[in-house]
Order: sequence, then C-alpha cells, then structure tokens
Amino acid sequence: MDNNLTGTKTNNAYAQNHSVVDEDIDLRELFSIIWQGKWIVIIITALFAIASVVYAIKQPNIYRATTLLAPVSDQSGAGGLAKMAGQFGGLASLAGINLGAGGTDKTGLALEVLQSRRFIESFIVEHQLLVPLIAAKNWNAVNNELLLDDELYNAETKTWIREVKAPKTAEPSTWEAYKAFKKVLSVNTDKETGMITLAIEHHSPEIAKQWLLWLVSDINETMRDQDKLEAKSSIEYLAKKLQETQLADMKTVFYQLIEEQTKTIMLAEVAQEYVVKTIDPANAPDEKAHPKRALIVILITLLGLVLSIMCTLLHYFTKNKLL
Repeated sequence: MDNNLTGTKTNNAYAQNHSVVDEDIDLRELFSIIWQGKWIVIIITALFAIASVVYAIKQPNIYRATTLLAPVSDQSGAGGLAKMAGQFGGLASLAGINLGAGGTDKTGLALEVLQSRRFIESFIVEHQLLVPLIAAKNWNAVNNELLLDDELYNAETKTWIREVKAPKTAEPSTWEAYKAFKKVLSVNTDKETGMITLAIEHHSPEIAKQWLLWLVSDINETMRDQDKLEAKSSIEYLAKKLQETQLADMKTVFYQLIEEQTKTIMLAEVAQEYVVKTIDPANAPDEKAHPKRALIVILITLLGLVLSIMCTLLHYFTKNKLL
C-alpha cells in the first residue's frame, strides 16, 4: 500500500513538472514566433503610432469654463408662510385656502429649471447661440476668432447648408440645439457644502465664459419673475377673499398672507442674485480640457502593438495548419 502511495506521488510530481516544462516551451515558442515576425510588429505599430499623432494633432482644443455658486438664503417669505400654515392652516382651510405644509427648495428647483428643455431652448434663441453651438469646429487663439464648419454653415450668406435626411432640416431644430447644449453643460452640487459648480465646454474659452455669465443671470431672472408673478396672483386672490369674508380672524389671516406676498415682491425687486449667488465668477480658461493628446497617442500605439502581435500569431498558425 505504501508503494502504491509513493508511486502516486511520483506520478503527480512528474505530471506537474511536465506541465511546467510544456508551459515554458509554449511561451518560448510564442516569443520565437513574435521575434520571427518582428518586422511586421514594428511596421504595424509604427503606422499606428504615426496615425495616432496625426489624429491627435487634428483634434480641436476644447476649453472648460466653470463658476462656483452658493444658494441664496430664503428671504422671500416662504418661512413666514410655513409658520402661518401651522398657526392658521385649519382656519384657512375652512375658507378653501391652502397655505402649504412648508417652504420649497428654491435652489434645487432653479437647477432643475436651468437644465429643462424649455429654459435651454429659450436661452439659445434669446442669445442667438445656434451657430456657435452647432457649427463651430475650432478657435483661432491669435485673433480670438471662432472658426465655423463651412460644410454646415455659410458665414457669408448666414445660412445653414448642411446635408441631412428627413425629417431633419438644414437648420438645426430646437430639439437638436437642446441636446447639443446639454452635452456641453454640466451641473454638480456638493452634498456636504451645498455649493454648485456650473461648467461649459466649448472651442472658444471666451464663449464658454460668456455663456456661463448669461446662464447665472438668466436663471436668477427667471426665478425672480416666476415668484413675482405668483405673488401678484396670490395678492389678487387674497384681496378678493378679504372682501368676501366677514370673520375677523380670517381677515387677520388674509392681511398677514398679503403682507408675506408683498415681501416676496419687494425682495425680488431688490435682490440682483435672487436664487444663486456667485462665489467664483466664470473666467476664460488658458488651458484646454480636451483632448488628452499624449493619452490618445499611447492608447492607439498600444492598440497597434496588440493587433500586430495577433496578426503575426494568426499568420503563423494558419500557415502551419495549411502545411
């Protein structure tokens, strides 16, 4: 029995050693095959390297402008309305008025509005961004001039000449403009500090900066106008209810509600940065954000190396199999 066990161990050890030897032989054979086809590997890798350099050089620079924003403290009377909701909510409900359960996150609402299709489409039309958004292909840093793609837009006649299939038209639709703008816009909120970072990427750093300035100004203006309109409508409604009721307690509620809504209008009129406040204003960046040309060259060259090795091995094994 001991002899059988000893024999089994010997066979296992032999099998393991034999496997290691086979692996060494296989690896040596692979390296030998690659070495035999080294010129193919070198030539293909060199071609990929040259092509990667040409491709990387032709890629236009993309600049990323950013601005840091902070939420503006709620001074519009939402806190007062929340307090009144707890104090007079039951009484007001008897008159068919809903004071609400609490305040709303105006900053969060503003960010959602800023990224909405309606706001972005209106923003593009108001500031005439369609051409620099869709037709831009590069930027001349010396002359600070935006270069347009002459296959898409004729700068002399100011007409769109791009060739597209129906239902698209030569001039990009508002939906196309919206999708293009969403690609260059990024909005990030720090969960710990509440700070908001807006960023725009574009061929021209000056254009990226200007768009950010307009975005901050327009979202504050949009939210201001919206709150003013709602407050004025509320005042009209409350004034009408005030005339209809004969209850002293209800009149007190209406007067206080009108006061809160009047505060909202007053603060909206005087506050320049109504919803978000600029902490670090947008500035035209000096350094590009994209492309990473060195990384492009390295990755494409490595791809060429891998493909050349695969071609060499495939050629060798195919040739031997046929023989």
